[in-house]
Amino acid sequence: MAGLDKRVGSYEEALAGLTDDMTVVAGGFGICGIPENLIAQIRRMGVKGLTVVSNNCGIDGFGLGVLLEDRQIRKMIASYVGENALFEQQLLSGELEVELTPQGTLAEKLRAGGAGIPAFFTATGYGTPVADGKEVREFEGRHYVMERAITGDFAIVKGWKADHYGNVIYRHTAQNFNPVVATAGRITVVEVEEIVEPGELDPTQIHTPGIYVDRIIQGTFEKRIEKRTVRS
Repeated sequence: MAGLDKRVGSYEEALAGLTDDMTVVAGGFGICGIPENLIAQIRRMGVKGLTVVSNNCGIDGFGLGVLLEDRQIRKMIASYVGENALFEQQLLSGELEVELTPQGTLAEKLRAGGAGIPAFFTATGYGTPVADGKEVREFEGRHYVMERAITGDFAIVKGWKADHYGNVIYRHTAQNFNPVVATAGRITVVEVEEIVEPGELDPTQIHTPGIYVDRIIQGTFEKRIEKRTVRS
């Protein structure tokens, strides 16, 4: 990697510097548009005590779910966790700390973190356990809960195409959490299906400008379907 060229040649190089007890923010929704090879590299590295922020924690045996198998995640901040039996087991046994956050609030916490906004107020969660211990203010007769922004030591992201400079395009529903996650990392690593020469991407189609991206790597992907449904 030299100058504006963000390409790296290996997954070891892509996640160099990731150590125990760091915070990792991860793109994806369910198992759609997840940075599956970067997750696999985190598993191989064996780092422990991670705080992981993502919409969900994958499924048993795939996605972020594999990091639960070796007890690499200490705390999970997510909005949905219902597809992972091992997650439930570790939560109920007290091995895993979990902070459930409304989905829109989680997206805004990441967006705010990427924009340098330390906190914001939202009506979502007022009067529920979500608001416990948080500052509440009234604006124009309605109560709002203060939510703190989220940033990570590393952001791991799955894109479709990128150029050498780290400009990224996402495909279809893989846009999900990936664009906001890409802005919220101190070091942002993006894995893509194809890397093209500078100038080949239509500037009007770029979702994440290269200014947010530190490292980019081309990978191959399984693209597993979470629940395959076919006619009987």
